Amino acid sequence: MKRRLREYDLDAVAGVVAALAALVLHLLHVVDQEVILAVVLAVLALLLIRDLRSEARDERLGDTIMQTAQNVAGIGAALVPPDAILVGPRRLRRASEEFARAARGEMLWFNVCLLMFRPQSLFDALLRPAIENPAVTAIQFVLDESERERWGSDVLPKVGACPGAAKVREPRWCALRESVSFILSETSAGGVEAHLSFWGEPFMARQTGHDVPRYIFHVQQHSELVMQLVELDRRYRLQG
Repeated sequence: MKRRLREYDLDAVAGVVAALAALVLHLLHVVDQEVILAVVLAVLALLLIRDLRSEARDERLGDTIMQTAQNVAGIGAALVPPDAILVGPRRLRRASEEFARAARGEMLWFNVCLLMFRPQSLFDALLRPAIENPAVTAIQFVLDESERERWGSDVLPKVGACPGAAKVREPRWCALRESVSFILSETSAGGVEAHLSFWGEPFMARQTGHDVPRYIFHVQQHSELVMQLVELDRRYRLQG
């Protein structure tokens, strides 16, 4: 009962009760018309005061909401998006597949470990989605000369079995002296992004005779690091 009463405006309830009481008393000839008129005027004044008070409360509430919205917008503007997001083992395969499916145009695979493509399951998770992605027009590997044999034995046969194999170009063979490894591509988001890793622990792990990525950095399109990776590839291209 108390909960129901709280749902109503008590000022309005009091005014209605007073008006009904005055009307009943008038019908019983207990009070005259002047008293009824006074009660009605009092009720109207009470309702007017209630409306004025509600209007002031609504204005304060509106000001509070506007101020809160401005504060939230200010906090959002002050937040700086990260240049890179660390992706760990639990999400690594899924993140690699999503990156390959979102790729557009030419993909650059720089100094990647070809041993990780020896198991068919890893090839299917890491490289096949890029080959079969119709939005990817070319896949260019930049590899160290020491990877020629593995390219012919572990990668080419699997590539040849994929639809779209023709988009995989002959690697650019270099004498690579870098510990960095990355995949670079324009994405469906409209900018160039990268998956960046490094040779050796903790980013690479040895498993049954081959290196597999354990951690990568997903480099965002607004990061200056993207241009540094592009410049690194350009430097080796000029040397070739």
